[in-house]
Amino acid sequence: MSCVDPDRLHMNQPEFDRYAASYKDLLKDPLRERFSGGSLEFFHLRKRNLIRDYFRRHKIDTHRLRYLDVGCGQGELMTLLREDFELVQGCDSSPGMISSVRDVETRLQVDPLKLPYGNSEFDFVTAVCVFHHVPTASRLPLAQEVSRVLKPGGVFAVIEHNPYNPATRMIVSRTPIDAEAVLLKPAETRRWMASAGMLPQSCDYFLFLPGPIYRRAGHLENWLAKVPLGGQYAMFGIKKSLG
Repeated sequence: MSCVDPDRLHMNQPEFDRYAASYKDLLKDPLRERFSGGSLEFFHLRKRNLIRDYFRRHKIDTHRLRYLDVGCGQGELMTLLREDFELVQGCDSSPGMISSVRDVETRLQVDPLKLPYGNSEFDFVTAVCVFHHVPTASRLPLAQEVSRVLKPGGVFAVIEHNPYNPATRMIVSRTPIDAEAVLLKPAETRRWMASAGMLPQSCDYFLFLPGPIYRRAGHLENWLAKVPLGGQYAMFGIKKSLG
């Protein structure tokens, strides 16, 4: 059994502006709340820890890196990682969502397929539960935009719902803001990541264990990371160096 967490960017800006004021209420689901132990922060903390573990495994000190969260929504992940990086910024296509972000610089993404940043500005970019809201034909162009703002050798982390998990599919099907979502299989994510000029490096599954159990025996999820049944997966890729 597993579960999904609060998610963010949508290609339809007015729709997510309409959701902004009641966003957390719209995400309420008995299965999700049981899984998290009643705290939606559990899902954000899991992602923060997963990102920290990635950089720790690769012996990379993040404190000199510039980090961008694409589709940052209300900024929960950025806030949790604010002290880990030299600079943290976020962008989103919904003014209503980013209006609640505090203490982190955000920019409005006027064109959903254009990031409001220059070339090679960031060392690390995340897109957390963003691409399942992006039309299939637009996923590669958005990934190419991410590649454009990444420095050569920079890291891109895509975190998505796992369509192989039945609990994930159930919750997505009855969540209003996910009404038009089309979940991505890891093979698709890997394919357009590679086509955008990045080298897919690893794919780990997580959210196997409900919050109360994870807090006591979280190390068990490390053993399950390659089993494609977790509620979500994280794929990391590195932008290829020039030349």
